[in-house]
Amino acid sequence: MAENIVEKAEAQVAESMRKLTRATSAMAEAIDEGVGAIKHAVKRSGDLAEEMMDDTTQRVKRHPVGTMVATFSVGIIVGGLISWMVSRK
Repeated sequence: MAENIVEKAEAQVAESMRKLTRATSAMAEAIDEGVGAIKHAVKRSGDLAEEMMDDTTQRVKRHPVGTMVATFSVGIIVGGLISWMVSRK
């Protein structure tokens, strides 16, 4: 009887170790996939930022006066909003 209980305990421990190994492998795969996805997203973001800078540079070269007027207008609006927010307090 005692041998039977010991054998069952050993079998249970062995099964638990197999399950733990599988779970560890699954977690490692999930982490690797997550790292790969993050690397891809960072690379894509960098590429998009570079494209946006190139587009902006081309737009400024094609329409320098319009770009300056738009930038000045946005500056005036943001400055007015900040001034208004500070004066409310």
